[in-house]
Amino acid sequence: MLILGIDTSTKVGSVALFDDKKGVLAEVIINTKSNHSDTIMNAIDYILNLADCSVDDLDKVAVTVGPGSFTGIRIGIAIAKALVFKKDIKMTAMNTLDLLAYETAYKGKILSLIDARKERAYYALYENREKISEYSDGELREFLEKYKEDEILFTGDASYIYKEIIEEIMGSKAKFINKARVFPRAGILAERAVDLEEVNSVILEPYYHSKTQAEREKELKKIK
Repeated sequence: MLILGIDTSTKVGSVALFDDKKGVLAEVIINTKSNHSDTIMNAIDYILNLADCSVDDLDKVAVTVGPGSFTGIRIGIAIAKALVFKKDIKMTAMNTLDLLAYETAYKGKILSLIDARKERAYYALYENREKISEYSDGELREFLEKYKEDEILFTGDASYIYKEIIEEIMGSKAKFINKARVFPRAGILAERAVDLEEVNSVILEPYYHSKTQAEREKELKKIK
């Protein structure tokens, strides 16, 4: 089975080609100022050429659906939908917080954190990579106070952005994933996609969790 993984949910995008017998054939991680719309398709073409494959050789396309960057998530899903359109290619999707936890392979409590800006984060708590809390967004202090006696591994870009706050509350109970591993990996997504159920590409939507700035401003105008 040949699977293409696509992640554009944070500022660092990645694409990967995974074979269920050989493993990762090629992977590109992109951390530039360029918009994902300017780089992801070129990266996909690049890894397909490296593996001497074409889109028609794909059995499945896997994409992260958020939470994360509103624009980035839309770009990734749109590209994935375009690739499978009118082709015999299955599509699957994964929540970005779930992917971050899965990547750790950690036996214990894990808190996946994605920066939501303005001192806010998207987060969910896991144990042995199984989700044990709701997906949430907001300030972390109140949530961390509930678990300050537990040893927790923090992963995701916000784990370092808010490291001072985390250490202030958790102290030595806070463990941090290596900085090179704080972003979602398309290679791990594609590997995980072997066992993920197929989704309907027509109705697949981004998982924002919180409302966009435009939506919040629109609601404020209605109140006024």
